Amino acid sequence: MTRIRITAGGHHFVAETHPDAPNTVAAFMKLLPYRQQLIHVRWSGEGCWVPLGDQQFEHDGKALGFENHTSHPSVGDILFYPGGYSETEIILAYGACSFSSKMGQLAGNHFLTIVEGKEHLPALGRKVLWEGSQPVLFEIR
Repeated sequence: MTRIRITAGGHHFVAETHPDAPNTVAAFMKLLPYRQQLIHVRWSGEGCWVPLGDQQFEHDGKALGFENHTSHPSVGDILFYPGGYSETEIILAYGACSFSSKMGQLAGNHFLTIVEGKEHLPALGRKVLWEGSQPVLFEIR
């Protein structure tokens, strides 16, 4: 497992890659360091997301598909949705979360798990909810 440092909204976290999502992890690692904006989810409950629009991701020349996917991430789980029914996105659960869009329930690949700083996730979620989008940085630790 590789450790990833995540900085968002004045908080620092450490996440580990998930061994059951090797293709998603490999595609994501090519992006690092990755800077984006974190916004509050619209449909999924207590979560924040990085919208990636129509951006497509590949692994070994093939479109990234589903692996280790779930609709119900636990606090600190980070999912990657490769697109299809909704736009491509990364979602981070900071509380009760059921991954959905205006099209209905979705499932994303659980590819990262926060292992340090999880106690700060509710504060990050509230900050994003009440203060708006926050810069987020993912980088190799």
